[in-house]
Amino acid sequence: MPLPSDDKLLRLAEQLLAEFDAAFGVHPGFRPAHAKGILLTGSFTPSSEAATLTGAPHALRESTPVTVRFSDSTGLPTIPDFDANASPRGMAIRFHLAEHVHTDIIGHSTDGFPARTGEEFLELMRAAAASGPGSATPPPIALFVQNHPAAMVYLKTPRPAQASFATERYFGLTAMRFTNADGTSRYGRYRMIPRAGLRYIDDATAKNMGADYLFDEIRRRVAAGPVGFDVRVQIAATGDTVDDVTVHWPEDRPVLQFGKIELTAVAAGDAAGQKQIIFDPIPRIDGIEPSADPLLELRAAVYLLSGRRRRQAKEPGRTAAG
Repeated sequence: MPLPSDDKLLRLAEQLLAEFDAAFGVHPGFRPAHAKGILLTGSFTPSSEAATLTGAPHALRESTPVTVRFSDSTGLPTIPDFDANASPRGMAIRFHLAEHVHTDIIGHSTDGFPARTGEEFLELMRAAAASGPGSATPPPIALFVQNHPAAMVYLKTPRPAQASFATERYFGLTAMRFTNADGTSRYGRYRMIPRAGLRYIDDATAKNMGADYLFDEIRRRVAAGPVGFDVRVQIAATGDTVDDVTVHWPEDRPVLQFGKIELTAVAAGDAAGQKQIIFDPIPRIDGIEPSADPLLELRAAVYLLSGRRRRQAKEPGRTAAG
C-alpha cells in the first residue's frame, strides 16, 4: 500500500509513532501498538447474503484463505495477558484474494474509540504522558477526558478478562461503503462474533493462569479443532453518521450475516510472519470503499511506517507469545 501524499498527515503519523515509542519503549521487530500477537490461518466462506451487500471478490467466491492476528494492546511485547492494559484485544483479518492481492479487516474487542481525529488522539497520548507522578493538578489526562465525552465513554467501557481469544467479539470501528453488483451502496461496520460464544473470567483467575494464558490457550484450542467466527455487518440507516468513529449506531439497525471464518492452525513461521505482514485499514478493492472517517488514512500511514520499520529491524522479533 502507498504512503499518503499529504505531508501534514505524514507528520501526524510520525508524531503518533514517537508518542508510542515514548510510552512503551522501542522494541525492534515489533509493532508500536498491539505488539504481542499470534498469527493463525484458515478460510472465509461467504453467506448467501454477502453478494447482496457487495461485489467484492471474497463475497462471491466459494471460499478465500485468511490469515488472522490476535493481539494484546500496548507496545509491550511481553505484557502479561492478565494485565488490564492488555485490553482491548485485537483481531486483524487478511483475505488472500490472489498473489500480492488482499483486503483486510481490523477489529478491536472494545466497541469504541476515545478520539474523533488523529489530532485528538495525539492530544490524548500527550496528556496521558504528562500525567505521571508530580504532574499538575488536575492532571492533563483528566482535563482531556473532561473536555472529550467520547474519551470518557471509552475509558468507562467494561473490559472483563477474556477466557480465550476465541470467545471474544471484535468490532470494526470505522464504517465502510459496500456496493453490490446492482450498484446499490450502503454503509456498514464489521462485527466478528465467536461461534463458541462469549466467555469471560474474573481477574484473579486470569492472573493465576499465567502471563501468556491467552496465547497458550488459542494454540491448544486450534490444535484440537477449528476456531470459528461469524463475520457480520451492521447496516447504517439514512442519516446515520458514517465518518465518526466515536458515534455508535442504534442497536435496532439491521445486521447482515457476511460469512464465517474457520481457523485451523497457527501460521507457519509465526514470528517472522508477524514481522512482515502490514495490515491495511483501507479495503482497496472494488465493492468495499472507505468512508470519510479521518482516522482511516492516518491509521494506514501509521501502520505502513511502523511496518517498514519493523521489517528493517535486525532483531528476530519474537517472544514466548510469538
